[in-house]
Amino acid sequence: MYFGGYGLYLLFSLPALLLGLWAQAKVKGAFNKYSRVGTTTGLTGAEVARRMLDSNGLNSVQIEEVGGNLSDHYDPSQKVLRLSSGVYRSASVAAAGVAAHESGHAIQDLEHYGPLKIRSFMVPSVQIGSWLGPIIFMIGLFMASSMGTTLAWVGLALFTLTAVFSLITLPVELDASNRAKAWLSGSGIIYSSENEGVSKVLDAAAWTYVAGALQAVTTVLYYAFLLTGRSSSSRD
Repeated sequence: MYFGGYGLYLLFSLPALLLGLWAQAKVKGAFNKYSRVGTTTGLTGAEVARRMLDSNGLNSVQIEEVGGNLSDHYDPSQKVLRLSSGVYRSASVAAAGVAAHESGHAIQDLEHYGPLKIRSFMVPSVQIGSWLGPIIFMIGLFMASSMGTTLAWVGLALFTLTAVFSLITLPVELDASNRAKAWLSGSGIIYSSENEGVSKVLDAAAWTYVAGALQAVTTVLYYAFLLTGRSSSSRD
């Protein structure tokens, strides 16, 4: 009875769900479109990343090719930039944008960019809280006692770390995209006619992080609504 039916859940989650579906479609469409548009310089994603890293004194950062689609990421713990095959080997506008974006994270690491440091510090706790928090919350919610309520609040607090992590991720990703756009334009790696494609790919990707943050926040609010409703019922 604490769940308030699917209607209540949809009231909280539907906006984030719809935004997420729209963002995924948008980023897929933009990447596919500009993956077919080659850069004038003809540099592959790996070559773009190497030039951007080296121009910022990051010659020691290795670039590796990994499997998967859009699995590109920078690993601050190992100082390694990993690019998917579709970015690593491609000389497209989309590949240049993604490679430069990930290189932007390496530069953030070099400069000790605050939000990136906080996000990296939170990774272990978020990995635990994202799966353990909901479990503890549900167990506590079904326990008909004050101890159950306390346990549910503990679970909610653990899961809230996921929402905080998602919110901190937003400035990290937006800053990396801004660095990528500025460097690509200023370095001559891409021409002015290609800037639009880079912006569309990176801006579309940014919306996926906005949707993820909204989903995490609305889930926390839904859990909190259930718990405060339970507490009110127990006092009546």
